[in-house]
Amino acid sequence: MTFIQKWPEQGWALLHLFLVTSFSQAEEQGCRLRGDPESPQLVMDGDILLGGLFSFHTSWKERENIYTEKPPPLQCTSLNFREFQLAQTMLFAIEEINNRSELLPGISLGYRIYDSCGSIARSIKGALALVNGNENVSDTSKGCTKPANVQAIMGEASSSPSMAIATVIGPFHIPLISHFATCACLSDKSKYPSFLRTIPSDYYQSRALAQLVKHFGWTWVGAVRSNEDYGNNGMAIFTETAQQLGICVEYSMTFYRTDSSDKIQRLIEVIKGATSRVVVGFLSHMDMEVLIQHLSNYNLTGYQWVGTEAWIFDSVTVSRDKNHILDGAIGLYIPKAHVSGLREFMFDLRPLNSSNTDLFTEFWEGLFSCRFKPSFSAEVQKECTGHENLTGVENIFTDMSHMSIFNNMYKGVYAVAHALHTVLSCNRTCDINMKLDPLMILRHIRNIHFKTKEGDEVYFNENGDPTAKYEIINWQRKENGIVDFVTVGLYDASLPPDKQMNLQNESLVWAQNSKEVPVSVCNERCPPGTRKVLQKGKPVCCYDCIKCAEGEISNSTDSVSCVRCHLESWPNEKRDACIKKEAVFLSYEEIMGVLFTAASLFGTCLTSAVAYIFVTYRNTPLVRANNSELSFLLLFSLTLCFLCSLTFIGQPSDWSCMLRHTSFGITFVLCISCVLGKTIVVLMAFKATLPGRNVMKWFGPVQQRLSVLGFTVVQVIICILWLIISPPFPSKNFKEFKDKIILECSLGSAVGFWAVLGYIGLLATLCFICAFLARKLPDNFNEAKFITFSMLIFCAVWITFIPAYVSSPGKFSVAVEIFAILASTFGLLICIFIPKCYVILMKPEKNTKKSMMGKGA
Repeated sequence: MTFIQKWPEQGWALLHLFLVTSFSQAEEQGCRLRGDPESPQLVMDGDILLGGLFSFHTSWKERENIYTEKPPPLQCTSLNFREFQLAQTMLFAIEEINNRSELLPGISLGYRIYDSCGSIARSIKGALALVNGNENVSDTSKGCTKPANVQAIMGEASSSPSMAIATVIGPFHIPLISHFATCACLSDKSKYPSFLRTIPSDYYQSRALAQLVKHFGWTWVGAVRSNEDYGNNGMAIFTETAQQLGICVEYSMTFYRTDSSDKIQRLIEVIKGATSRVVVGFLSHMDMEVLIQHLSNYNLTGYQWVGTEAWIFDSVTVSRDKNHILDGAIGLYIPKAHVSGLREFMFDLRPLNSSNTDLFTEFWEGLFSCRFKPSFSAEVQKECTGHENLTGVENIFTDMSHMSIFNNMYKGVYAVAHALHTVLSCNRTCDINMKLDPLMILRHIRNIHFKTKEGDEVYFNENGDPTAKYEIINWQRKENGIVDFVTVGLYDASLPPDKQMNLQNESLVWAQNSKEVPVSVCNERCPPGTRKVLQKGKPVCCYDCIKCAEGEISNSTDSVSCVRCHLESWPNEKRDACIKKEAVFLSYEEIMGVLFTAASLFGTCLTSAVAYIFVTYRNTPLVRANNSELSFLLLFSLTLCFLCSLTFIGQPSDWSCMLRHTSFGITFVLCISCVLGKTIVVLMAFKATLPGRNVMKWFGPVQQRLSVLGFTVVQVIICILWLIISPPFPSKNFKEFKDKIILECSLGSAVGFWAVLGYIGLLATLCFICAFLARKLPDNFNEAKFITFSMLIFCAVWITFIPAYVSSPGKFSVAVEIFAILASTFGLLICIFIPKCYVILMKPEKNTKKSMMGKGA
């Protein structure tokens, strides 16, 4: 990683200095190769050559440079059979193309394949050898400028060496086609103009992994990545996408297979001390093989691993997992493929045997665990005969489970062949004399679009990448201990976002052979009715669940905010849904409505009974002496007063709102007018008994009727103006109660309402004054006393009504108004008429003209 980071800044300066020095010396000496020539491991001549870079070995022997003599060549160790398989695939594709008549007819492809030994420096040296050739001394009379030795290079499998090679050969436009380098950084054509690949970029894999984690509700995960370009760049994209999806990474640790034991110990302590139960492993298969051994030593089971294509389908990793650390792992892998004839060719080792005796000997000895020459080591091994049967061997080389990767190599070779076919204008024959230009070949490779014999489409986008498609793989360990790589879903980046991932959850097996999806969250999810509040100083995935405030709800899990209900609705008890508010009004069904209705009907019946008594005894002195006409009109108005209280009960409507207030105002004025008329009659009657006074002619029956009519008409005019200007109307009151709607009648014009009440109060006050003045008149049956008392009750009721009405909430204000109407009406009825009924019914001896005309004490 350090080498790659420093290359753009320091590498170009060193390369420039090297080239200037070389060219200055070349002018004097001609073109001479610097350093030891690099020999390819596998060679076959042809009209057009393809290059290959494979890590046939994964490490090398450490050496100590003494700086007094030339360093010896790198001694590679640890055979990598997987790379031999890839090399065989390249050779198979080349042989198949050479045997075809319709593709590159008359042209044979050859190859030069180098062993990079897992070293970036050696990869660059091999790439330069492929471009320049490996001649030791060239003709000094000629310049150094010459055509490239190979027309394209296949490899490397890892991202870091691919970046280094692409940086070096990029200015020469030599196509570099990788089958397994997935770093998203390699899609940058300004840095790597000649790089192409047949495997999707990690940009899509990282985003797919984040979506996979999100799919299972894991918002609190750990991450371990390879400390190289593959792991660092891939994890950076994963972390960015995870944040967008609301996923938090608790820790992100680096690992490399050569890390010290102290650093590995710290990594294990971090995993053990973390609370997340899901670990995303963005690791190369070589790093994973080493890491799993260390994890097995500490028996770190119970974690759900999410992996990349580098190790999720690797049988070697499975073999190293002795303690079942990775059981239930889930991850992405390239879709399965099949290349007909490749398996048979893979087991035919003649191409390897014919190219390099030393490499083949080492490969054969490693493959069959034998020795061609006697070994004097303590480890006893059988002797190789060279005729061992490969079909019965079960090891990495004979494992064909990675056919998808082999197919990528196969498609890469065919992409070069199709581009060459176009460049050479091949039809029945090819123009063998055409001078090949690497830039032209590179352009044609970018634009190719063909199908393989198996029907796979091959093409590259503007970044040199193929379409991203993955299978979702799940590790399922069977009863016999063998791990099955089960395909449980597909991911296709070319589809719309909501259709990219297709999973079959029912077939999944999780860590420790569990059937339940593991839970990995910083906090339990906030249920509906609550909202998330972030914890100070912690990631966004760590939060507290706070109940929604009054009037607000949240109907989804992990809601960030609560939503206020509409005015006509209110949260339920759990505050996860808005329910319609209860409409509150004084109804006939509730107890208070029933009582008021009963009281109103009782008052109506009682008034009717009094009227019946008065009609029955209308010719008696008592009835005749009490102005029977006004008495009957008063009884009628009292009946209306009792009945008008019923208009206040029930759900308000336009008509009921207008009727209740106007009927109340008019009937009460009619009632008070009658009482006032009776009071004036009493006063006039007393004044008429004085000598020389005849005032009754000024307040006879006609004047009494006119006065009642006049007083009532004034109230009618007030009510008409009120209804015209701003009449009462039904409204919904949301202020008094938060969880209820009060259905009430708005006054419309408050001036009209208080004018109606004020006019009633004015008449009542006038009536009270007149009755008070006449209360001590010396009659045996002075009606003014009872009128005074009734007016006292009336005024007391309505004076207390005003503050009670204003302060009562909702339907209770209506109840207060009904109570005031009934109380004042009962007061008038009882005080004015019940004593008369008592005399008529219980004291008939007093119901005589003599008694009526008698003077009281």
